[in-house]
Amino acid sequence: MNNLAILMSTIIDQPTETREKISVHLEKLLADTYTLYLMSHNFHWNVKGTDFYSYHKMFEEHYLALADAVDEIAERIRAIGFTAPATFRQFSELTTIDEPEGIPQPMEMVKIAASAHKEVIKQALKVLEVADDHHDVVTVDLVTQRLTYHEKVLWMLNTILA
Repeated sequence: MNNLAILMSTIIDQPTETREKISVHLEKLLADTYTLYLMSHNFHWNVKGTDFYSYHKMFEEHYLALADAVDEIAERIRAIGFTAPATFRQFSELTTIDEPEGIPQPMEMVKIAASAHKEVIKQALKVLEVADDHHDVVTVDLVTQRLTYHEKVLWMLNTILA
């Protein structure tokens, strides 16, 4: 197949094995994103201290954005022909993010969140590489949008930590 024919086809037209390679990486991205969503919700609910309101609102913004992202990633997995993982067990087996023990102090929450966003970025880059190798422009677009979000949040979290 020449390059133009590849670009004019969609990933849906590709063999199962090709789509599965992308799906496997998307599943890990979904698990990391969902774990970060839960962590952000936990921090939103349980933060306390003098800057409570600022952190409370920030983590709320994060979990709301991540809830949308989880849906988009899961729907992409479905669109390319696979079942999206959707249980805590599956997510805990797939994620690269370690959840904190107990309730950290606010600045520790920020450090943990920054580290988790870095992990999501690493996984997104893996998806991007595989999707690009297989000319899956829709997944490339989705992951590029995810990277834009996570890099911006990471910059903001690192600014708080500076």
